Amino acid sequence: MDTSGSGLNLNSLTSAQKEQLMEQMKAEVALASAQELLQRMSDKCFEKCVPKPGVSLDNSEQKCVGMCMDRYVDAWNLVSRTFAARVRREVEKM
Repeated sequence: MDTSGSGLNLNSLTSAQKEQLMEQMKAEVALASAQELLQRMSDKCFEKCVPKPGVSLDNSEQKCVGMCMDRYVDAWNLVSRTFAARVRREVEKM
């Protein structure tokens, strides 16, 4: 059974190959998520902290961007942990 236009037949893969493929896919999804988080965080914090962009950031803008990014990551981690705990609870109910 061909699962994609790439000609990859998942039925012909060994269990180890399937596991390796899944790990690679998880890593790629994690990388894409991290890149999206970084881009979104940079956009939001730059917009909030740098009202008039110039050649360089002054000290207060640098401090603001740093603190904003710290808060953004803290909030993202909290949401991620809460979501993961909720998923675990739902799985345990099954």
